[in-house]
Amino acid sequence: MATARFPAASWAPMQAPTLEDFEAMAEDAFTQLPEHFRNLCGQVVVRVEDFPDDEVIEAMELESPFDILGLFHGRGLTEAGAVPETGEGPNMIWLYRRPILDYWAENEETLGSVITHVLVHEIGHHFGLSDADMERIEAEAG
Repeated sequence: MATARFPAASWAPMQAPTLEDFEAMAEDAFTQLPEHFRNLCGQVVVRVEDFPDDEVIEAMELESPFDILGLFHGRGLTEAGAVPETGEGPNMIWLYRRPILDYWAENEETLGSVITHVLVHEIGHHFGLSDADMERIEAEAG
């Protein structure tokens, strides 16, 4: 009789990470980013949802809610008048759990590295960074 490669006892109780798990993972990923980069982020708020809402799907002209992993919403530091106006909410980064899980399942990356990538990419929009800058920051995060 062959030995099971993945015995059921080791994976049977496993479940997909919850929204709360993702929030903790995003917080951990953020703390792993280079300190100078984190310090520049100031009051950026990170939120996790299962999917983008209908307004985002329509505005981004997405064919499916799985077509977006994250979104920066707010006023980037490179924009004129980057200081929030009275009544304007904080800059926010949305991470979308289900599309991230789908992407993770289809690729050979760890879930943590996917979350870090999306987080850095969305923060990069806040700072107006190039793709090369974002790749360097991800590499520094390890």
